[in-house]
Amino acid sequence: MVRRVGFLLFFAVLGGLGYQVVSGFIAPLVWAAILAYIAWPLYLRLHNGLGLGAVLGALVTTILIGILIVAPLVFGGALLADELAGAYQSLRDQLAAGPPRLPADLAQIPWLGERLQELLTRYATDPQPIRDWLAEHGAQWLGQVRGVLGAIGRNALKLGIALTALFFFLRDGDLLAWQLHGVLERLLGGRAREYWRSVADTTRGVVYGLVLAALAQGGLAGLGYWFAGVHSPMLLGSITALFALIPFGAPLVWAPTGAWLLLTGHVWPGVIVLVWGFVVVSNIDNLIRPIAISSSTQIPFLLVLVGVFGGLQAFGLVGLFAGPMIMAVMLAVWREWLEEQTVENPPEAGEAPEKLVD
Repeated sequence: MVRRVGFLLFFAVLGGLGYQVVSGFIAPLVWAAILAYIAWPLYLRLHNGLGLGAVLGALVTTILIGILIVAPLVFGGALLADELAGAYQSLRDQLAAGPPRLPADLAQIPWLGERLQELLTRYATDPQPIRDWLAEHGAQWLGQVRGVLGAIGRNALKLGIALTALFFFLRDGDLLAWQLHGVLERLLGGRAREYWRSVADTTRGVVYGLVLAALAQGGLAGLGYWFAGVHSPMLLGSITALFALIPFGAPLVWAPTGAWLLLTGHVWPGVIVLVWGFVVVSNIDNLIRPIAISSSTQIPFLLVLVGVFGGLQAFGLVGLFAGPMIMAVMLAVWREWLEEQTVENPPEAGEAPEKLVD
């Protein structure tokens, strides 16, 4: 008895210390596990179909996943830097040419155009209020910029850890899955298989939902670009769909596009792109993703909806997967309990559920 208590105490202390070590990297490890599940068919094709070894197959798969993650971020950052440089140069040229004039379409709006032109003329003639405002908020902005740069560095480290873990999860995936399944069966008995299936089906449904939502966002964004008269709407729509694979990534395309149209004097096309993107493109995934998850997992739509948004609120981006998984396991437990109650206390023949309201 004393030995057993001592072992449990040692195990609890060891578990607490281990949690302290890995607590800052739980999210990258969870993402690595999710990516390993998603990329597992590709790894099997490389490993079994092309005859690559476990190490080489896992390495190639990890590199491909890394490119898919990093390439849109690098491309988007370069595109944003070019657009900001062009906007800055355009602003300098306009200020050097004298008090700026509003675009004709915007200036003709009753009352609003006149007021905006008055403000532009006032601050172009006497920019001291702008300097005072910038001096007042400059320190705050500098702190925010430093925070953003620090966050980029931390996220780059976490991305590196996630990709490293992805390699090992792929290489040793069969062994890890066998060990995890064995532990769950020891703890939960025969129920573990059903819970495992619920988690796998939900993960697959979330992936399908992400892809379908990204395609829908890209298609609707392309339609908005075309209607607004933007050049190469299909190309921009495809880029939007690619960025939409990253949660909240679609605004990184349509928002700068709309802002650039406004800065270059195309007021109404810019307004159309921004309003369409904010109202339609950014919200369509909130509808398509839960529907796709619900239809592929046989989980009620309301539970999926609560799981997606509740998971995002509780766990961040990982909650996009974790929330629906938790709801799926809860539903499996609930259904299993109902089945057990039905077996233990079967309803009498002809008995109907009691009505709550007459």
